[in-house]
Amino acid sequence: MVVEATRRVSEWALHDLGLHRLRLCHSVANPASCRVAEKAGFSLEGTMCSALLHADGWHDEHLHALVRCDI
Repeated sequence: MVVEATRRVSEWALHDLGLHRLRLCHSVANPASCRVAEKAGFSLEGTMCSALLHADGWHDEHLHALVRCDI
């Protein structure tokens, strides 16, 4: 359900709104978000160190991207 919603919103943003590129970021401590991003067609571009502040401190963050020509 979450993967399908991510795909639909991404297609809407890239096609209907005319955006060229979308970014999806999440804590590396959240593997479920990583699976959603990958299943929705986002490519993993890298890891950003100490990029996301959570209640328990700074987390590394994965950066995924989807470009209009990818879908």
